[in-house]
Amino acid sequence: MKVSIVIPVYNERSTIREILKRVQAVKLRISKEIIVIDDFSRDGTRDILKKLRMPNLKIFYHEMNRGKGAALSTGFNRATGDIVLVQDADLEYDPKEYPSLLAPILDGRADVVYGSRFQGGSHRVMFFWHYVGNKLLTTFSNMVSNLNLTDMETCYKVFKKDVLKRINLKSKRFGFEPEITIKLSKLRCRIYEVPISYAGRDYSEGKKIGWKDGVAAVYHILRYGLFG
Repeated sequence: MKVSIVIPVYNERSTIREILKRVQAVKLRISKEIIVIDDFSRDGTRDILKKLRMPNLKIFYHEMNRGKGAALSTGFNRATGDIVLVQDADLEYDPKEYPSLLAPILDGRADVVYGSRFQGGSHRVMFFWHYVGNKLLTTFSNMVSNLNLTDMETCYKVFKKDVLKRINLKSKRFGFEPEITIKLSKLRCRIYEVPISYAGRDYSEGKKIGWKDGVAAVYHILRYGLFG
Protein backbone atom coordinates (compact mmCIF):
# COMPACT_ATOMS: atom_id res chain seq x y z
CA MET A 1 0.00 0.00 0.00
CA LYS A 2 1.10 3.55 -0.75
CA VAL A 3 -0.39 6.99 -0.14
CA SER A 4 0.08 9.86 -2.58
CA ILE A 5 0.09 13.23 -0.81
CA VAL A 6 -1.00 15.85 -3.35
CA ILE A 7 -0.04 19.46 -2.57
CA PRO A 8 -1.29 22.29 -4.82
CA VAL A 9 0.93 25.35 -4.49
CA TYR A 10 0.42 28.98 -5.47
CA ASN A 11 2.63 31.75 -4.07
CA GLU A 12 3.67 29.95 -0.86
CA ARG A 13 7.31 31.05 -0.65
CA SER A 14 7.17 31.54 3.13
CA THR A 15 5.74 28.08 3.94
CA ILE A 16 6.67 25.63 1.19
CA ARG A 17 9.92 24.41 2.77
CA GLU A 18 8.33 23.91 6.19
CA ILE A 19 5.23 22.08 4.96
CA LEU A 20 7.34 19.67 2.93
CA LYS A 21 9.61 19.12 5.92
CA ARG A 22 6.58 18.27 8.06
CA VAL A 23 5.10 15.95 5.45
CA GLN A 24 8.42 14.11 5.09
CA ALA A 25 8.70 13.74 8.87
CA VAL A 26 5.39 11.89 9.34
CA LYS A 27 5.84 8.20 10.08
CA LEU A 28 3.19 5.97 8.51
CA ARG A 29 2.56 2.25 8.36
CA ILE A 30 2.48 2.47 4.55
CA SER A 31 4.86 4.10 2.08
CA LYS A 32 4.23 7.59 0.70
CA GLU A 33 4.99 9.79 -2.26
CA ILE A 34 4.69 13.57 -2.25
CA ILE A 35 3.35 15.28 -5.36
CA VAL A 36 3.64 19.06 -5.59
CA ILE A 37 1.88 21.02 -8.34
CA ASP A 38 3.02 24.61 -8.69
CA ASP A 39 0.15 26.58 -10.22
CA PHE A 40 2.36 29.24 -11.82
CA SER A 41 3.61 30.90 -8.64
CA ARG A 42 5.20 34.30 -9.16
CA ASP A 43 6.63 35.06 -5.71
CA GLY A 44 9.76 32.90 -5.86
CA THR A 45 8.10 29.62 -4.86
CA ARG A 46 9.19 28.03 -8.12
CA ASP A 47 12.81 28.92 -7.53
CA ILE A 48 12.66 27.20 -4.14
CA LEU A 49 11.00 24.10 -5.56
CA LYS A 50 13.56 23.74 -8.33
CA LYS A 51 16.36 23.60 -5.76
CA LEU A 52 14.71 21.05 -3.47
CA ARG A 53 16.03 17.51 -3.25
CA MET A 54 13.85 15.23 -1.12
CA PRO A 55 13.12 11.50 -1.32
CA ASN A 56 9.80 10.48 -2.86
CA LEU A 57 9.12 14.04 -4.02
CA LYS A 58 7.71 14.76 -7.49
CA ILE A 59 7.14 18.33 -8.67
CA PHE A 60 5.03 19.44 -11.63
CA TYR A 61 4.63 22.95 -12.99
CA HIS A 62 1.65 24.64 -14.63
CA GLU A 63 2.68 27.15 -17.27
CA MET A 64 -0.25 29.41 -16.42
CA ASN A 65 -2.37 29.92 -13.29
CA ARG A 66 -5.29 27.51 -13.62
CA GLY A 67 -6.67 27.30 -10.06
CA LYS A 68 -6.62 24.89 -7.13
CA GLY A 69 -9.05 22.43 -8.70
CA ALA A 70 -6.95 22.19 -11.86
CA ALA A 71 -3.78 21.71 -9.81
CA LEU A 72 -5.43 18.90 -7.84
CA SER A 73 -6.57 17.22 -11.06
CA THR A 74 -2.97 17.27 -12.30
CA GLY A 75 -1.81 15.76 -9.03
CA PHE A 76 -4.49 13.07 -9.00
CA ASN A 77 -3.56 12.03 -12.53
CA ARG A 78 0.10 11.75 -11.53
CA ALA A 79 -0.53 9.87 -8.28
CA THR A 80 0.59 6.25 -8.17
CA GLY A 81 -0.60 5.42 -4.65
CA ASP A 82 -3.56 3.28 -3.62
CA ILE A 83 -4.74 6.20 -1.46
CA VAL A 84 -4.67 9.92 -2.28
CA LEU A 85 -4.53 12.63 0.41
CA VAL A 86 -4.92 16.37 -0.21
CA GLN A 87 -2.59 18.71 1.69
CA ASP A 88 -2.56 22.52 1.38
CA ALA A 89 0.83 24.20 1.06
CA ASP A 90 0.25 26.63 3.93
CA LEU A 91 0.58 25.63 7.58
CA GLU A 92 -3.12 25.63 8.51
CA TYR A 93 -3.33 21.83 8.48
CA ASP A 94 -0.94 19.58 10.41
CA PRO A 95 0.49 16.49 8.67
CA LYS A 96 0.71 14.80 12.09
CA GLU A 97 -3.02 14.11 11.54
CA TYR A 98 -2.27 11.65 8.71
CA PRO A 99 -2.46 8.46 10.80
CA SER A 100 -5.98 9.25 12.03
CA LEU A 101 -7.06 10.37 8.55
CA LEU A 102 -5.80 7.17 6.94
CA ALA A 103 -7.03 4.76 9.61
CA PRO A 104 -10.67 4.35 8.44
CA ILE A 105 -9.49 3.46 4.93
CA LEU A 106 -6.65 1.18 6.04
CA ASP A 107 -9.02 -0.60 8.43
CA GLY A 108 -11.50 -1.26 5.62
CA ARG A 109 -14.29 0.94 6.99
CA ALA A 110 -14.21 3.83 4.53
CA ASP A 111 -13.68 4.76 0.90
CA VAL A 112 -13.23 8.45 1.71
CA VAL A 113 -12.26 10.40 4.84
CA TYR A 114 -12.81 14.08 5.60
CA GLY A 115 -10.90 15.84 8.36
CA SER A 116 -13.35 18.05 10.26
CA ARG A 117 -12.28 21.31 11.91
CA PHE A 118 -15.55 21.37 13.84
CA GLN A 119 -15.46 18.07 15.73
CA GLY A 120 -13.39 19.11 18.70
CA GLY A 121 -9.78 19.45 17.56
CA SER A 122 -7.74 22.41 18.76
CA HIS A 123 -7.96 25.48 16.53
CA ARG A 124 -6.72 29.03 16.30
CA VAL A 125 -9.49 31.52 17.06
CA MET A 126 -10.14 33.44 13.84
CA PHE A 127 -12.97 35.01 11.82
CA PHE A 128 -16.56 34.56 13.02
CA TRP A 129 -18.08 35.17 9.59
CA HIS A 130 -15.77 32.63 7.94
CA TYR A 131 -17.03 30.11 10.49
CA VAL A 132 -20.65 31.02 9.72
CA GLY A 133 -19.99 30.81 5.98
CA ASN A 134 -18.41 27.38 6.31
CA LYS A 135 -21.34 26.09 8.35
CA LEU A 136 -23.90 27.48 5.90
CA LEU A 137 -22.12 26.01 2.89
CA THR A 138 -21.79 22.63 4.60
CA THR A 139 -25.47 22.66 5.57
CA PHE A 140 -26.56 23.57 2.04
CA SER A 141 -24.26 20.89 0.60
CA ASN A 142 -25.73 18.33 3.01
CA MET A 143 -29.27 19.25 1.96
CA VAL A 144 -28.41 18.62 -1.68
CA SER A 145 -26.18 15.56 -1.16
CA ASN A 146 -28.14 14.00 1.75
CA LEU A 147 -24.92 13.65 3.74
CA ASN A 148 -24.37 14.76 7.34
CA LEU A 149 -20.88 16.23 7.11
CA THR A 150 -19.74 18.88 9.57
CA ASP A 151 -17.01 20.38 7.32
CA MET A 152 -17.47 20.12 3.57
CA GLU A 153 -14.89 22.83 2.83
CA THR A 154 -12.02 21.16 4.70
CA CYS A 155 -8.71 20.75 2.90
CA TYR A 156 -8.11 17.31 4.39
CA LYS A 157 -9.82 14.85 2.10
CA VAL A 158 -8.51 11.30 1.61
CA PHE A 159 -9.67 8.95 -1.13
CA LYS A 160 -9.12 5.46 -2.35
CA LYS A 161 -7.53 5.94 -5.76
CA ASP A 162 -10.12 3.74 -7.47
CA VAL A 163 -12.83 6.12 -6.21
CA LEU A 164 -11.11 9.12 -7.78
CA LYS A 165 -10.84 7.26 -11.08
CA ARG A 166 -14.64 7.17 -11.24
CA ILE A 167 -15.00 10.95 -10.96
CA ASN A 168 -14.55 13.43 -13.80
CA LEU A 169 -13.58 16.69 -12.10
CA LYS A 170 -14.48 19.93 -13.86
CA SER A 171 -13.92 22.72 -11.32
CA LYS A 172 -10.75 24.74 -11.82
CA ARG A 173 -10.77 26.81 -8.62
CA PHE A 174 -12.21 26.35 -5.14
CA GLY A 175 -15.33 24.74 -6.60
CA PHE A 176 -13.44 21.47 -6.18
CA GLU A 177 -14.74 21.06 -2.60
CA PRO A 178 -18.49 21.05 -3.32
CA GLU A 179 -18.04 19.25 -6.64
CA ILE A 180 -16.14 16.31 -5.18
CA THR A 181 -18.52 16.08 -2.23
CA ILE A 182 -21.65 15.99 -4.39
CA LYS A 183 -20.13 13.45 -6.77
CA LEU A 184 -18.96 11.21 -3.91
CA SER A 185 -22.49 11.22 -2.52
CA LYS A 186 -23.88 10.12 -5.87
CA LEU A 187 -21.42 7.21 -5.91
CA ARG A 188 -22.69 6.23 -2.43
CA CYS A 189 -19.15 6.05 -1.09
CA ARG A 190 -18.54 5.17 2.54
CA ILE A 191 -17.46 8.54 3.94
CA TYR A 192 -16.00 9.03 7.41
CA GLU A 193 -15.09 12.20 9.28
CA VAL A 194 -12.34 12.48 11.87
CA PRO A 195 -11.55 15.51 14.06
CA ILE A 196 -8.48 17.54 13.15
CA SER A 197 -6.70 20.59 14.56
CA TYR A 198 -6.66 23.83 12.58
CA ALA A 199 -4.24 26.77 12.64
CA GLY A 200 -6.04 29.24 10.40
CA ARG A 201 -4.19 32.21 8.92
CA ASP A 202 -5.47 35.68 8.05
CA TYR A 203 -5.11 37.60 4.80
CA SER A 204 -1.91 39.32 5.89
CA GLU A 205 -0.41 35.84 6.22
CA GLY A 206 -1.43 34.81 2.72
CA LYS A 207 -4.97 33.46 2.99
CA LYS A 208 -6.54 33.46 -0.49
CA ILE A 209 -10.15 32.30 -0.30
CA GLY A 210 -12.75 35.08 -0.07
CA TRP A 211 -16.47 35.81 -0.14
CA LYS A 212 -16.65 35.46 -3.92
CA ASP A 213 -15.49 31.85 -3.55
CA GLY A 214 -18.35 31.30 -1.09
CA VAL A 215 -20.85 32.56 -3.66
CA ALA A 216 -19.24 30.34 -6.28
CA ALA A 217 -19.55 27.35 -3.91
CA VAL A 218 -23.33 27.84 -3.76
CA TYR A 219 -23.40 27.79 -7.56
CA HIS A 220 -21.31 24.62 -7.71
CA ILE A 221 -23.49 22.85 -5.13
CA LEU A 222 -26.56 23.57 -7.27
CA ARG A 223 -24.78 22.80 -10.53
CA TYR A 224 -23.43 19.40 -9.53
CA GLY A 225 -26.33 18.51 -7.25
CA LEU A 226 -29.00 19.15 -9.86
CA PHE A 227 -27.24 18.60 -13.15
CA GLY A 228 -24.33 16.26 -12.39
